[in-house]
Amino acid sequence: MEAASGLFAEGGFDAIRHRAVAERAGLPLASTTYYFDSLDELITAAVEHHGRSELASFRERLSSISEQMTDDVLVEFMLDLLVGEDATDVEAVLLRYERLVATGRRPYLRPLMRVLSTELRGLIADVFTRSGRDVGPERIEELIALVDGSVVNSFIELKSDPRGVAGRMLRSALSRHG
Repeated sequence: MEAASGLFAEGGFDAIRHRAVAERAGLPLASTTYYFDSLDELITAAVEHHGRSELASFRERLSSISEQMTDDVLVEFMLDLLVGEDATDVEAVLLRYERLVATGRRPYLRPLMRVLSTELRGLIADVFTRSGRDVGPERIEELIALVDGSVVNSFIELKSDPRGVAGRMLRSALSRHG
């Protein structure tokens, strides 16, 4: 699972193949085909492992914060969750959004993505609670859409800074509407 998740994070859906996962894991090809009858099953398992690992990591980070979050910490945490933690790696951000869009072309992933999306929104709600803000589900949807739209629009720029653009938009929205 870790091998498949790593390939997914590095190269998206196209990187996940039975042979590539077996090689990465140091196992015979028969191991992956024994446990995963189809490539769709292998991809689903990789996406689930990757998504759950990310969410668990952020839950752990959130639980380690002992005081109320400032607005700056809130914004950075949201950007880490939605855009990624490496502000300088535009390729990683691009790949992250390509994976999200490509998920729409894979109907077998929709149930899993709905579950992971619900968990992400719950985690974002917890982040806002830790910052002393009472934010409802509709507002969370608006802020996610604002970040996602900012990131996608920033890809058009010659010197793209998706995280910076999204951060400015998010700070502005939070200052206006709380």
